[in-house]
Amino acid sequence: MIDIKSLNLQEMTQLLRDMGEPAFRGKQVYTWLHKGVTSFEEMSNLSKPLRAKLQEQCYITVPTVARKQCSAQDGTVKYLWRLGDGNCIETVLMRYHHGNTVCISSQVGCRMGCAFCASTIAGKVRDLTASEILDQVMFTQLDSGLPISNIVLMGIGEPLDNLQNVLKFLELVNSPDGLNIGMRHISLSTCGVVPKIDELAALNLQLTLSVSLHAPDSETRSRIMPVNKAYDVEELFAACHRYFQKTGRRISFEYAMIDGVNDREQDAKELIRLLKGLQAHVNMIPLNHVEESPLKPSSRQAVQRFQKLLEDAGIPATVRRTLGGDIDASCGQLRRKYTKEKNG
Repeated sequence: MIDIKSLNLQEMTQLLRDMGEPAFRGKQVYTWLHKGVTSFEEMSNLSKPLRAKLQEQCYITVPTVARKQCSAQDGTVKYLWRLGDGNCIETVLMRYHHGNTVCISSQVGCRMGCAFCASTIAGKVRDLTASEILDQVMFTQLDSGLPISNIVLMGIGEPLDNLQNVLKFLELVNSPDGLNIGMRHISLSTCGVVPKIDELAALNLQLTLSVSLHAPDSETRSRIMPVNKAYDVEELFAACHRYFQKTGRRISFEYAMIDGVNDREQDAKELIRLLKGLQAHVNMIPLNHVEESPLKPSSRQAVQRFQKLLEDAGIPATVRRTLGGDIDASCGQLRRKYTKEKNG
């Protein structure tokens, strides 16, 4: 069976041609799918025999809402989507003055093992298909009734660990015949898979690369992020410099502020050294407490001190506004809670 929503317009057109249909049918089917139809029967401008043929050879991915939580504080909505095979993933809809942003997952679970993240506790189950990644944007938009203008690939999973499907998703979501969300409105987050950063750089896409750094030295980073044992801080920053030289795009560095671990003056000074000569922005994140983790968030004073040191060195640094704190909105928390409840 063909996962028809994972096909681009050219592939869709070829599929319909192979079925003996004229080329324009490909665009008709493609348009229907990107409107969020859940069955071939809804494609009313196709003949019944063609709809039957499509039903026989293809399937349409349709996630269902397993749980939905709405923040009373800031309007953030967190979705737990149940996929066709029963697995669940998370998507978060965040409302900002500049538009609505959706934070989407790229895998069911994650194998990266970061100490501060709930997504990785049970490991990786499988990669998401391009259609399953796209569905999160499409069905969040349909369910909420709000237009999505920005996408961040920062949900469950490591996007560069599922690069081919992520690239296909980017092509689909960027398509003028689909949702038509521009690359400059998309951020892709990685914990630092160096060879894949180079692969992404070679494509010269105009998206924003966001690196989950969280520590400026390899000893500390290896303790909280196992990926650092494969690609240490110096290797990671060499890849970031190559990426910037190739694309000319400013890199965003995610930095979760962890009490006594990475929030000292010496940490800020080391981070300043690493960022020298790189066009960068540091996004400081108040750590979300994960039940199974002993790590604690930095104090407000420590966060402010750290930010001032960076800004005094000429490095743009912002503290991320905490959204959805009352609805388990940080990555992996809702899925973890739901799985525990289901399994007793």
